Amino acid sequence: MTEDLSFRRKPLTPEQRQARDAARRIEAEKAMRDHEEAQKAFHANRERLKAERLAREAAAAKG
Repeated sequence: MTEDLSFRRKPLTPEQRQARDAARRIEAEKAMRDHEEAQKAFHANRERLKAERLAREAAAAKG
């Protein structure tokens, strides 16, 4: 029985490997920046809502 090895990929050249690694690195850095921006926006919104809630509670306690 012979195996069909046609599904195997051709080995990458060093230049192709470097290009692939650089593209992956760039994509990972972009994903990390996007995540950090989302986290900052989330925390800023959370603090804003907390301040609004505390203001409402203080106004309700006075009135």
